[in-house]
Amino acid sequence: MASTPAPEMKRTLSLTGLTVNAMALIAPGAFLWTTFQSQSLQSSGGASTAYDMVPGLVFALILAFLTAWSYGELSNLYPSAGAGSSYYFAEAAFLEREEAVHYKFARLAKFVVGWISHLYYWIYPGIMVAFTGILAVYILGLFGVTLTTPFEIGLVFVFAAVTGMIAFRGISGSTMTAIVINVIQLTALVAVSALAIVFRLTHPDLAYAHKDLVSVVLPHNLTNVLFQGTIAILLLVGFESVTALGAEARNPKRDVRRAVLLSLAIQGIFAYIIQYVAANFAVSDALTTTVTDASGATSTVTGYAATAASSAPIGDLVRFIGDTMLGGTGTALALILAGTVLVALIGTTLACLNTGVRITYVMGRDREVPGLLGLLHGKYATPHYGILILAAISGLLGAYGVLSADNLLQIILASNVGTFLVYGMTNFLVMIAFWARPERSALKHILVPALGLLANLALLGAILVMSISSGGTTQTDTLIALGVVAAWIVAGAVWLAVNSRAAGRPILVGRSGSTPVEMAG
Repeated sequence: MASTPAPEMKRTLSLTGLTVNAMALIAPGAFLWTTFQSQSLQSSGGASTAYDMVPGLVFALILAFLTAWSYGELSNLYPSAGAGSSYYFAEAAFLEREEAVHYKFARLAKFVVGWISHLYYWIYPGIMVAFTGILAVYILGLFGVTLTTPFEIGLVFVFAAVTGMIAFRGISGSTMTAIVINVIQLTALVAVSALAIVFRLTHPDLAYAHKDLVSVVLPHNLTNVLFQGTIAILLLVGFESVTALGAEARNPKRDVRRAVLLSLAIQGIFAYIIQYVAANFAVSDALTTTVTDASGATSTVTGYAATAASSAPIGDLVRFIGDTMLGGTGTALALILAGTVLVALIGTTLACLNTGVRITYVMGRDREVPGLLGLLHGKYATPHYGILILAAISGLLGAYGVLSADNLLQIILASNVGTFLVYGMTNFLVMIAFWARPERSALKHILVPALGLLANLALLGAILVMSISSGGTTQTDTLIALGVVAAWIVAGAVWLAVNSRAAGRPILVGRSGSTPVEMAG
């Protein structure tokens, strides 16, 4: 009797499907709401870095485009990468070199890239779950409902479980969800941005954080620009996820590269620049909140100090604008906007769960991680074990993140360190992959990836050096995040050594022991 063929990922994604899945991860309408507090909270030497929020975003956007170009070049060179993305690129780049000193590092290179990728791909969904929990508490608060901590944590786990089960069924349903969500959030962000700008222009008597539009967009302190860039990169990551969907693309060679650049251009240039300029343009001392210090004393803070102390500063801004300019409709407007953000977060979390396990799945097929993670569901052709495990981890990280703004910043920083490492290594891989190829271009394959590598190292340095020396909670949060990263790297080194010994596989493999790259499925 003939054996039943193993399930394979289905090629269902067109250019539109690839692009909207990446756009769902970038989610501009959601991140303005969810990260504005963290960006306002960040300090350097005891002073806020919030005044350089927009320049920091621009710097992160430049970094993202340089890296997106590198991903596009590698995906075009290796259209059979399938779900492997940078993990595949690393092995292929080294195996193609003729010198033994290069190709013997093929297995080590792909493992390092794949293992470090988990700092980004497996923490990032937990951040989205935490954002959703915080937003749900805010929405309930508008109706006068206050949740205790156990109920907040329970809500987070329910959300993680529900999105995990949807992702379990495959990428096609998630794509349709992403299309609807992208339309909703792009419409909402244009409306909110217009409201913020009109309010500023019609209420010139308030004490605004920025004296004019020039102050919003130009840098005030280069150190603070780097600081803001370390958080702003969280807004933009996701464009490279398209390269992990190559096994489900109808025409990966034609569409993957286009989708990488297109998704970043639509969300990064159009959506984020507009809304961040508008929101910062409207921040004024009229935004107030009450804070309690360690001794129990209360005080009123305004402007960026108020947005740092609020769990939903954009909601507060919209509510203030609605009450002041639109006849007391602030609460209704904030509720509508919060609803669109909630919908966007659902799509983002789905996209995270779908793409976050792709590299894990390929590593499981290669037995670089437990083989269970390299299995596909017989009906849905999804890496179901990985999705279920990632959903559980996302619930745990989300529960930790909702407990405080500092907890949330810690997991954001840990994820971002992983992002900078993976992006930096991918830029480096372009130089390796094209070094001896006849189509090598000094601009496209040396200068651009070199600049991308340097930009990623600059932001990584901002986390490692500047954040630690800044003191206060930023220093504490950074050290905790770096502790998580260090523990993961040590765990990877131990696992590689133990797994290699158990399987009888050398870590450094000569060409005679190498096999062709077979990760396209």
